[in-house]
Amino acid sequence: MTGKPKVSQFGSVDPAPPLRSGEVADWEQSLTDDDTPMFQRMRNVFALRNKGTDEACLALCSGFQSKSALLRHEVAYVLGQMQNEAAIPTLVEVLGDENEHVMVRHEAAEALGAIGNYEIKPILENYVDHPLPEIAESCEVAIDLLDWCKSKEYQEVDC
Repeated sequence: MTGKPKVSQFGSVDPAPPLRSGEVADWEQSLTDDDTPMFQRMRNVFALRNKGTDEACLALCSGFQSKSALLRHEVAYVLGQMQNEAAIPTLVEVLGDENEHVMVRHEAAEALGAIGNYEIKPILENYVDHPLPEIAESCEVAIDLLDWCKSKEYQEVDC
């Protein structure tokens, strides 16, 4: 009987199981090596996410150097899961990069909302009229999330 992928501590089923042992520097090196197979690089992404430290967060941010838009998208997604404010400057840069793949930018916007730092709202507001709907709508959702997190309803919900 074959097993099913397990739900992570973040409530998601990851496309690759995280590495269980290793060092942040080694995971980062493998993550940023475009010659490393994608499955291994994804395992590094989830190992870094699960580590959860500022060091791991910044190592994940280095993944935006990859040639793979898929990997960059996944990095942005897990940075949102981590909710670590150390990622904010990098995510703002990715969101603002007109040469970046639209789906990576969309995920960067949503990650900024997920991090929950209300000070980022004016930056997100700069993109609500962006000509690409994926970016405009993602920023709108991120802003709505930030507003909701400040609401009385949020305070009454056990998230």
